[in-house]
Amino acid sequence: MKLLLITASAHEIRQIRKTRVINFQQVTMPYLAALTPSHWEIKHIDEGQEEIDFNQEADLVGITFHTPSANYVYEIAAEFRKRGIPVVMGGPHVSLLPDEAEKHADAIFIGEAEDTWIEFLADFENKRFKKRYEQKHPSSLTNLPMARKDLFHRRDHSGGIMFATRGCPNQCEFCALAVMYHCKFRKRPVQEVAREYGSFNGKVIIFWDDNLAADPPYAKELFRALVPYRKWWSSQTSIHAGWNDELLELAAKSGCKQLFLGLESVSQISLDNANKSFNKVEDYYKIIKKIHSYGISVQVGIIFGFDEDDKSIFGKTISFLEAAGVQNATFNMLTPYPGTPLFKRLEDEGRILTYDWSKYNGRRDVVFKPKNMTCEELLEGFNWVNSQFYSLKSIGKRLSKSTAGLWWTLPLNLSYYFSYKLYGPNE
Repeated sequence: MKLLLITASAHEIRQIRKTRVINFQQVTMPYLAALTPSHWEIKHIDEGQEEIDFNQEADLVGITFHTPSANYVYEIAAEFRKRGIPVVMGGPHVSLLPDEAEKHADAIFIGEAEDTWIEFLADFENKRFKKRYEQKHPSSLTNLPMARKDLFHRRDHSGGIMFATRGCPNQCEFCALAVMYHCKFRKRPVQEVAREYGSFNGKVIIFWDDNLAADPPYAKELFRALVPYRKWWSSQTSIHAGWNDELLELAAKSGCKQLFLGLESVSQISLDNANKSFNKVEDYYKIIKKIHSYGISVQVGIIFGFDEDDKSIFGKTISFLEAAGVQNATFNMLTPYPGTPLFKRLEDEGRILTYDWSKYNGRRDVVFKPKNMTCEELLEGFNWVNSQFYSLKSIGKRLSKSTAGLWWTLPLNLSYYFSYKLYGPNE
């Protein structure tokens, strides 16, 4: 039996990501392949790296995708189904809008798939599979297989992609994760994580976690277990980790070189109204300074377009990031993904401007009506911040504040500078 797995990415998304110097591969399909019985012959196409050949042989096609690639994926599915090849779909958009996705697939997977994938494959082989598979209980993260290393194709400067935890306990209004995982945070056994971590040949490991340090005692135990492998790693966590000296010390000893913090905004009222009041703007400087003191660089996530944002938010954000010495940042415009509380609220208020999912990319299109600026002003400000943050002047200001990771953050910042010069912030 031949199984073709596709990590889908619409052409427009690939164009937008051209400015991203590093694009880490998703772990979903290499991991799903590891769950698949050995008598299946598996090929993986990552569209961030390669094109789809619709004429290749396959008994089954599986596709995972995010909202802005939905329309494109439905076209892909139609092409394979015209050739008589069944198509199954999963991933964030399917879990958020299952009724829509179901119209374009032979079967869909809602939520996590550790149990339902195995069930489906058995049903498929017996020619009696269902239209919809929904796992209504949280998956156990014990005794999981290691992701198939031979199915990672992207040149992303990492030596391995993996996960230790799943989900996030927080309930931010704009976040699709809270909907998909019902705010359930779970952890893999430390020794199993450490074993997979050590199995990669490469030096740099990316933890594809939403909030790695959400459980500090677990995180500390994990970091202790990683120390002997003498590798470098990076991951995402909430700002709570920045208060915990023991956790940061262990992270640094275990090889942590960068932490991604979802600051989201430098406006406290925006955070409060987005149900992220646990982020305290007044603490940002102290937290970033403390993380830097352990030799760990900081990348932040910032969102523009909250109801309280006016045009002044862009200058305030740049001023803060430069003063705090933030090494890297990912900027997005607020995007109300379908199924989230934010989408429902804006729809109820009549502020959703389009249901064309290809425009839900967070970087090129504004899909809702902002309160305190126009769509054009939001897009203009977003583009200005990107260009300003990676200007030579700002790079100098920011990186002079801390030497944490300077040997690699400086080349990375300069790469972004030249990337924006070549493509522009939205190409």
